[in-house]
Amino acid sequence: MTHQSTTTHTTNYNNWRNSALDLRAAAFLKLSKGAWWLRILTLVIVDCFALFFAWKLAQYQVSPVDTSTYSQNNRISELMVLQIASLALQGTYQSGQQRCDYWGIIKTLTFAQGLILLVSVLYQPIIEAEKSTLTVSWLLSTTFVITGRLAIELALKYLRQRKIIGCNSVFVICEPEYYEQTTKFIKNEKRYIIRGTDTARALDRYNREATLEKLNRLGITEVFIAWDAIKNRMFLCWLFQAAGITVNIIPMQLKPIHRQVYIQKVGGMPCLTVSCPTIIGKDFWLKRMFDFCFTALFLLFASPIYLAIAIAIKLDSPGPVFYKQTRIGLSGRQFKVWKFRTMRPDADKLQKELEALNETKDGIIFKIKDDPRITRIGKFLRRYSLDELPQLFNVLLGEMSLVGPRPLPTRDVDKFLDHHFLRQEVLPGVTGLWQVSGRSNILDFEQVINLDMSYIENWSLQLDFEILLKTVQVVLKKEGAY
Repeated sequence: MTHQSTTTHTTNYNNWRNSALDLRAAAFLKLSKGAWWLRILTLVIVDCFALFFAWKLAQYQVSPVDTSTYSQNNRISELMVLQIASLALQGTYQSGQQRCDYWGIIKTLTFAQGLILLVSVLYQPIIEAEKSTLTVSWLLSTTFVITGRLAIELALKYLRQRKIIGCNSVFVICEPEYYEQTTKFIKNEKRYIIRGTDTARALDRYNREATLEKLNRLGITEVFIAWDAIKNRMFLCWLFQAAGITVNIIPMQLKPIHRQVYIQKVGGMPCLTVSCPTIIGKDFWLKRMFDFCFTALFLLFASPIYLAIAIAIKLDSPGPVFYKQTRIGLSGRQFKVWKFRTMRPDADKLQKELEALNETKDGIIFKIKDDPRITRIGKFLRRYSLDELPQLFNVLLGEMSLVGPRPLPTRDVDKFLDHHFLRQEVLPGVTGLWQVSGRSNILDFEQVINLDMSYIENWSLQLDFEILLKTVQVVLKKEGAY
């Protein structure tokens, strides 16, 4: 690919994603789409009535006296809260067929009842009743709750068949030859209305924004995507999730997926569902809050270290303390990355003369093991990655995160192929999976892309903390740093 064509790619990318956010983030915290709240409210109300009558009837059967006192009702309420919480933790209020997992409901209520009995025996009676009361209440609770769930399921089926209540608006993305077969399965479920279909091209880089706008305009709450359309685009689940849309993947020639998914049948067709959280973007904004707070505290306490490094640089060689270079960040935006200067002041000019010595296989990233431009103090700073410390200023400004794909210079991005731009979908980081998996020892840029994509697709707060801890170990061992 020529320099002119790659520059065009970069320009188009900048125009396309000029105002976009990190693909893991909603505009800010917002609720998921759909009538999930009505489902949860209905199930909780029905379960509460079922459990309340079960406890009252159990008390009356064992001891047919006045069971309507305030203290007894208050204790029953406490027991019901424990049972409802157990059902919620088991996932019986989630979408799909979890609400009809009757065996799971029996196990959950049995566990809750056992917990009540254990606390009553070891500490103090939660409810003034004989053990037979707990036995009868367990039998009645499981019977009434399952009966209530079955009644809800039959009522929903009846109302949906007669179009009395609305169904979920869905959109199908697959190749034309699979339209008829896929839509037939979905229509068999009787709880979906297909609002439109499109091919895999709807997920291409330049079409995604228009596709999301179309889905929002149609009020889509779920999408069904053929595996062939998303097999190399699993990171797109973040985009749909940020829009509050649940993703159902129609499995065809599946390979391992490292995401939290559950299997459900839609009209008899197996689907892998990547569910949408109730509050969208909360994990990403927690990450941003942690980035800001941790960085601010670190800069406050580490200021003497910064001062000592600055003095050492000034004594070692002439030139500025800091080195600022234009890097390409989120959505192709340019920004100035801060580093402690580790090279001669004319290093950028000398780089053109050293291009022939570049050790990377594809030439995208410029790396030389014994770079003659590096100063004496610069070698020490690079060995322990201390030259990267000023990038915490970029984190405070919101231009970078503590963890993410490393931002690359304009010179490198100008040589990108089309699929390389995927790493620009998320906020760049001071450290990342690339840095803890070999750093400068990785000389093939495709390996870097694979690591970045693995990070994006499997991102979680836990993964960020693991990378931060691994970074400390890698720096102390001086692995792959030069």
